Amino acid sequence: MKHRLKAALLAAALLGLGAQTSLSAAPAKKAEQQTANKGHVTAAKKAPALAKSAAAKPQRKVAGKAVAGKTTSARAAHKNRIAHESPRKYVRHAALADMDTGRLALYSASALVIDQSNGQVMLEKQPDMVVPIASISKLMTAMVVLDAKLDLQEVIAIGDDDVDGLKGTRSRLPVGTTMTREAAMLLALMSSENRAAHALGRHYPGGMHAFVQAMNKKAHALGMYNSRFEEPTGLSSNNVSTAHDLARMVAAAARYPEIRNFSTTAEAKVELNGRIRDFHNTNALVRSDNWEIGVSKTGYISEAGRCLVMQARVADRPVVIVLLDSQGKMTRVGDANRIKRWMESASLAVERRRV
Repeated sequence: MKHRLKAALLAAALLGLGAQTSLSAAPAKKAEQQTANKGHVTAAKKAPALAKSAAAKPQRKVAGKAVAGKTTSARAAHKNRIAHESPRKYVRHAALADMDTGRLALYSASALVIDQSNGQVMLEKQPDMVVPIASISKLMTAMVVLDAKLDLQEVIAIGDDDVDGLKGTRSRLPVGTTMTREAAMLLALMSSENRAAHALGRHYPGGMHAFVQAMNKKAHALGMYNSRFEEPTGLSSNNVSTAHDLARMVAAAARYPEIRNFSTTAEAKVELNGRIRDFHNTNALVRSDNWEIGVSKTGYISEAGRCLVMQARVADRPVVIVLLDSQGKMTRVGDANRIKRWMESASLAVERRRV
């Protein structure tokens, strides 16, 4: 009996030792597996999101049949494998804090750069100074014409009232010249033709008085509370605004395909009175391969100085640039190029630090 009891106790002891060994080995094995799989955690967590994204993609149709391509699970697994084997470098675009505006010398009296993706001001210099805006006014002229949904193919004529009696500026459109409303808008935006812009206002329903009222009503609707328009060309120094207000106007103008197209046309051949004439854009930057410009307008009278507004893509950012009262014929272009180089160098510096 004693021998049987001893045998039973010995067997129990051996079983207990074996169980303890297994229990102690399990955490070690689990820790080893966690260590081995540590590099796969990121990809594994991303798998559900990738699968969801793939499932949300619309199917392509070929010859009337739906073709899904790779299955969702296969596509997700493939992306997970790429994410693990070829990790992507972290690249962040330049933030406002990374851009040292103190190193940027601008020669325009008033300047503003706004990031359209988030509405943040990237650069400003006296942005609330109320100043004459010259032919920048023609962007508002074009918007008012387009808002009225007037027939762009209707023929209008240059009359005596369209001749500049204020500044005595020249024009390549003699009195009696006829053209479509569309051609007049093209010449007003591209070549800043004052007679074309004035004719657009004069041929507005209700005449020039109604047109100017519509310009100021549109400005108020856009939140341009420090702006005032007296006529459609910008020849009057009483057409005034601020850089902040003009940024709103440029952003609004960018929503009109006709304005985007006409204001960035580098050159055009227009038939006037049976003759083909060449016209060019007053902004040389639209002809540059280094710029991606969506909306452009220049302006100049002595009271306003050289002015330039643009909606463009710079350093992979959609921005509105406003430059007012630049002294010197090329100063506004120089300021625009300085802003572009500043944004690009700041973005590149941040990418190098973050990679």
